[in-house]
Formats: sequence, structure tokens, C-alpha cells
Amino acid sequence: MAQTTGGSAPSGGTRLQRRSLGVGHLVFMIVAASAPLTAVAGGQATTYLVTGNKAVPFMFIPLGIVLGIFSIGYAAMSRHVANAGAFYAYVSRGLGKVGGVGAAFVALIAYNAMQIGIYGLLGVALGSFMSGRLGIDAPWWVWVLLAWAVIAVLGVLQIDLNARVLAVLLTLEVLAVALFDLAVLAKPGPEGLTTIGFNPLVAFGAAAGATLTFSVASFMGFESAAIYSEECRNPRKTVARATLIGVSFIALFYALSSWMVGVAAGPDTMVDPKAMLKAGYATAGAPDPTTVLFIAGQERLGVAWGDAASLLFVTSIFAANLSFHNAVARYIFALGREGVLPRLFGRVHPRTGSPWIASISQSLLAVVVFGIFAILGLNPLLTLFTWLTNLGALGVLLLMSVTSFAVASYFRRNPEAELSRWTTTIAPNVAGVLLVALLVLGVANFNVLITSSTTAPLSPLTVILPVILFGGGLAGLLVGVFLRSRHPDVYAGIGEGAGPMEPEDEEAVPQEQVSG
Repeated sequence: MAQTTGGSAPSGGTRLQRRSLGVGHLVFMIVAASAPLTAVAGGQATTYLVTGNKAVPFMFIPLGIVLGIFSIGYAAMSRHVANAGAFYAYVSRGLGKVGGVGAAFVALIAYNAMQIGIYGLLGVALGSFMSGRLGIDAPWWVWVLLAWAVIAVLGVLQIDLNARVLAVLLTLEVLAVALFDLAVLAKPGPEGLTTIGFNPLVAFGAAAGATLTFSVASFMGFESAAIYSEECRNPRKTVARATLIGVSFIALFYALSSWMVGVAAGPDTMVDPKAMLKAGYATAGAPDPTTVLFIAGQERLGVAWGDAASLLFVTSIFAANLSFHNAVARYIFALGREGVLPRLFGRVHPRTGSPWIASISQSLLAVVVFGIFAILGLNPLLTLFTWLTNLGALGVLLLMSVTSFAVASYFRRNPEAELSRWTTTIAPNVAGVLLVALLVLGVANFNVLITSSTTAPLSPLTVILPVILFGGGLAGLLVGVFLRSRHPDVYAGIGEGAGPMEPEDEEAVPQEQVSG
């Protein structure tokens, strides 16, 4: 076999860089998108205070089981479909091409919302670090522009370079959180090493729906392995292994780490604003649960850890942003290659094999959207980040629900003797039902998500944002119907991607033959 540099890249064609990614690369992509340090210090700590639930850690157990069941059918489907538009392709193969276009439009809205919304948090976090540690002050959007420029450049380079960047950042942030966990385990907070965090009666006794909805957002990105299936070595096995490893790691790591955050301050403190203020976990005179990990960690591990953790908090958000950018670019590319979007978006760079036009278009959309928020003077955390990322999380839940039933439908029409009924029928349908239940909880608690309060009055956005999401899916269905009647040639290619897997794609490329 001829040696390759970073996998084979097409010459300005419509095939992505081949055989570039292994299981390890994909696991880094998956976990980086969930932003471990950000999820633990930010999302999970905030969930305690907003919901008043002392058993946040327990919720990662049932969620991990649900998403693990989803992964069984999802991974089995990856043996048959290698397409950069994963959900879109799976739904097209399982529920029909019209449904696939509907799923594609939901995916575009959801992943763009996640990617662009994260810029709001990134701008504030980077600005806070630069001001507090280096004494450099600038508006949040200045820092966003700098990060945006780096992501825009990385987005048009080889995907294995992106994977290496994410691997370094992810390893460091996981190490920082792991050190925090061990330090708190050795020196618990004022209430001792309490196990109330894993009490199911407590977990389902206080705002359980809101707690589940908040917690599921920590898993966002775990489903992204299939998006890179065209760029994998041995995609029939790589996607399945990476997905199962990713969801297992996320569930266990977050259950442990959210428990240690609660133990560090004490579960009673974590759910009580007055107690949090008294303990010193505050910002500008207001209770701030996001300070618990950094304050408690620095008390136990020293100033050097505190400085490193603060920087890694920023790089954690950056890594998630880069990961979602790559996901969006591949969806746009897949739709352009098949003619659902203008075919210009379906071209790859002749040297790097990246979907460069799709990547640049996503970068342009992002700068326009966060630019509007900046011009209007809106709070980047309470608006840009909160509105868009929660819209994106709701969209991914919708996509996973539909995809589960699509997988079951596909294997019903294309039975495979070597796969069990559990894998092809029972697990996908069970996952579909459970994910629909989570989706309903998400919609029912959407006001809590966007206001970060269980007592806030109903916001108009509670209706507007879900309508945008579901309306986008309906628009996609109408486009699918239009293509079926007016452009049968385009319709016939929906969900087909680059075509059947080639023999060379089914064999792993020895690591020593892949460089760059």
C-alpha cells in the first residue's frame, strides 16, 4: 500500500480527506465537543443552584444508559453508512429522503446554534482571563473575533491537525478536573464526603425534569463521531468504538466530577444562594456556582493550578467551538455535494481535503450573527450563549429521537444476520421512546433553560426558539417534497454521500503509514 501523508486527499473534488482519523482521534472530537472543564465548572455547578437538586451526579447514570442504548443502533448503522451528514444520511436511509432533508435542516439549525452560541461564553471567559491575569481589557467581541479567526483557519486545514489540537487541549483540561476530583476526595468540604449526590429519591424529588434537561446538555457532541465517518480509518469499526467509548467516558467522568463539585462546597451550599454568598462563591456580590471549582481547587492545589485551570477553562470552550465548527462544515458539505444546497458547498480543498467552502461559509455566518448581538449591545452570556446553545441542544435531542426510529426502520427493511435483534430493533426503538421523553422534558422546561430560573415568568423565546427549530424541520420536509417532484436526479442522490464504502476504507491503515 502506498504511503500517505495525513490520508489521501482529493484534487478539488467532492471526497473528504480519507483514512485520516482513528478511534483515538474521534474520541477526542467527541469529548472535546462536550467541553469537560466548562461542563463541570459551568453547567453542572449551575444546575445545582438553578434547580435546587442536590443529586445532580445521579442524573448522569440514567442519561448515560439512555445514550448508551442509542449508541448501539447508531453504531450498527455506521457499518452501512459513511456520510459527513450523519443524522441526515441515517434518516434518509431509514425513513425516506424527504424525512432526511427535514433532519438536515434541523441539524443545520442545531449545530450552527451550538457553535455560534458558544462564542458568547468564549468571549466572556477569554476577556475575564485577559483582564484578571494579564490586565488587558477589551470588549467581549474583540476576543471572539480573535478566536473566530483561529477557528476559521483551522477549519480549512487537514482534519487530523484539528484532531491533534483538540487532543492536547482535552488532555490538559481532563487532567485539571481529575486533579480537582482527587484533591476534593482527599479533603472534602464542610459536609464531608456525602453521597447524597447519588440518592435517586433526592434526584427525582426536586425539579427532576429541569435537572435532566440541564444535564443532557453536557453530552452534546457525543453523537458526532459518524459525521467524520468518511475521514476514518476502518469506518465500519472506528465510529462504533469511538461513540461507545465517548458516551461511557462522559457519563462516568461527569458523574464523578459533578459529585466532587457538590462535595467541595457542600450540597446544602450548592443549592442555597445565601449560603453560597456566605462561603465566598460569588461574583460582583451575586452567588456564582461557576467559581466553586476554581476557588475550592486553588485552596487545595495551589495558585499554579488555579492559573492553569483558568486558562484551560478558556481553551475548553475554544475546543468545543472548533469541534462544532467542523461538524457544521461537514453537514453543509454533505448537502452541497448531493445538491440539496448549492453544489459549490460540496467542494473540498485540493491540498488539505477539507470542505473549505462549507467551512468558510459557516465562519461568515458566525461572524454575522455574533456581530449583530455585539452591535445591539446584548449580554453575550444571557442572550447569545444561553439562547442559541439551548436551542442547539433541543435540536440534537430531536435529531437523535428521529434517528433512533430511522435505524430500526432501516434494519427492518435490510436485515443483517450477524446482528442481534437487540441491536437492530429493540435498542433503537427503546432509545427512540426514551429520547422523545427527554425531548418533551426539554420543551416543557425550556423556559428554565433560557432564564436559568425555575420561577422566572414565561419568556416569549420559550415559544419562538422551538418554533424556529421545528419550523426549520418542516421547511426541510417541504424542500424534500419539492426535490422529489421537480428535481428527481437530485432527489435520487439524497443520503447517498460519496457512494458505497471502498475496500480500502474497510481496512485499517497502519499508524506508521499515516503522517502529518
